[in-house]
Amino acid sequence: MQIEFPPFQNGQVLVVGDVMLDRYWHGSTSRISPEAPVPVVRVNQREDRPGGAANVALNVAALGGAATLVGLTGQDEPAEVLKAQLEAAGVRSRFAVADGLPTITKLRVISRQQQLIRMDFEEPMLDCDPALVRREMAEAISPRHVVVMSDYGKGTLHDVQTLIEDARAAGCAVLVDPKGTDFSRYRGATLLTPNLGEFEAIVGACRDESELVRKGEALIRDLGIEALLVTRSEQGMTLLRPGHPELHLPALAREVFDVTGAGDTVIATLAAALAAGADMPQAMALSNVAASLVVGKLGTATISGPELRAALRDRKEAGFGVMTEAQLLIALEEARARGERIVFTNGCFDILHAGHVGYLEQARKLGDRLLLALNGDDSVKRLKGPARPINPLERRLAVMAGLEAVDWVTWFDDDTPERLLEVFRPDILVKGGDYSKEQVVGWEIVEAYGGEVRALDFLDNCSTTAIVEKIKKAGQE
Repeated sequence: MQIEFPPFQNGQVLVVGDVMLDRYWHGSTSRISPEAPVPVVRVNQREDRPGGAANVALNVAALGGAATLVGLTGQDEPAEVLKAQLEAAGVRSRFAVADGLPTITKLRVISRQQQLIRMDFEEPMLDCDPALVRREMAEAISPRHVVVMSDYGKGTLHDVQTLIEDARAAGCAVLVDPKGTDFSRYRGATLLTPNLGEFEAIVGACRDESELVRKGEALIRDLGIEALLVTRSEQGMTLLRPGHPELHLPALAREVFDVTGAGDTVIATLAAALAAGADMPQAMALSNVAASLVVGKLGTATISGPELRAALRDRKEAGFGVMTEAQLLIALEEARARGERIVFTNGCFDILHAGHVGYLEQARKLGDRLLLALNGDDSVKRLKGPARPINPLERRLAVMAGLEAVDWVTWFDDDTPERLLEVFRPDILVKGGDYSKEQVVGWEIVEAYGGEVRALDFLDNCSTTAIVEKIKKAGQE
C-alpha cells in the first residue's frame, strides 16, 4: 500500500477527554541521601507538557490540523499553564472548571535519562456534573469535525455514551481511545483504538491472528461500531472493518525509548488524517509511522508534519518490516497477487557485518521481495553455544528490518527453517556460503513445489565468530 501525505491543514479535530499536565524535573545525581536510601537529585531543569487529551490535541496541531480541546480542569496554576501552552501551539481550548478539584498533574523526576519517581496530584472527577462537558462540546462541535474521545478514566467522559450520541447526531465520526473493562460505554462510536492488553481484557486471550480477528469482529457487532484498530506493540496494528479483509501493519523498526503518549499519537494522527480526507487504511498507515517516531522521544511528545513527511520519504509503502507468521501469510498473498517473486533466506545474523549486507543485497536482486527468517534466541544457543546470541532476537529483528534490501523479517524457534518453507513456499531459497544445492537445508521442499534453490558467496574475511573472538582477544590485552 502506497502511503500518501494528506493535506492536514484542511482537517478539523475536536478532542474531548481527560486533560492533565505532565511535569518533568531533570537533574544530576551524585550521592545517596543520608536520610533514606534514595538518590539525591539536584534539579536544574523544569519542563511542563500538556498530557492526556491535551497531548492528543497537541499532536493534531503539530501535524498541521485545526484542533479544539474540551475537558475538565481545576481553577489553578496548572490549568493556566495548560491553557497558555495549548494556545501557543494553536490549540483552541474550552475548559470546564471542576469546582474545588485540582487540575490533574503528574510530576516525574528524571536523572540521566531515567525516571526515578512519579508523583500524581489528582482527585476523582467522577462526581462532576456531566452537563459541564456536554455544554462545552455542543458549543464547539461542527459537522466538519472528526471527534476524538480520549478516556483516561479520570471522569471527564463519565457520561461518554451521551457525548457519542451528540457527536454522531451532529454528523461527526467519533474515534475513542478506550479505558477500563466495559466497552459497552462506547456503543455507537465509529472506531475504537484499544491496545492488545485492553482488547484481551474485554474478549479474552487471543492465541493467534485468526482468534484475534474472530473476537474483534464479534466485538464490532456487539458494540455497533464501524471499525476496530488494535495496537499491538512490537506486533504492529490490526484494523478490522465489517465487509473488508483484516489489515495488519507491522511495527516499524526503531529503538523504543519511551512509550508514554504513543497511544495519543496514534489516535491523533488517525483523526487528523481522516479529517483531511484520507481513507481508513491510509490513516492507519500514517499513524503507524507516527507511532514509530514518537516512541524514540522522552515522555509525552508530538510528531510534526515535517517529521512525518520526512519519515514517509524513507518508507513509501506500508506492510513491510517485522511480521508474525500469520501476518506474513497475508502479505505474501498480496505480493503474489501483484506478480512479485519471493526470495527467502535465513540465519542467526547475530552481529551484522559487511558480508551479511553484501549477501542480502545479492539475494534481493534475485526476485522482487526478500523475506528473512531469523533463528530465535534458544535456536541460536543450540547452534552456536550458550554464549550466543550476543544480541537478543528483538534487537536483531530491528536491525535487519532496517536494511534496505530486506522487505520482511520474521523468526523461528526450530533448528531449521523447514517448517517455514512449507508454509511460505518462496519462489527462491537462498543460502550464503560455499554450498552445493543438496547441502542447503530445505532444498527438497522448495524444489518439490517448483521453486528454485541458490547458494551465494559471502564476502571474504567476514565472520561473526571471528569478530567475537577478536573482541574477546582485545579485551584480554
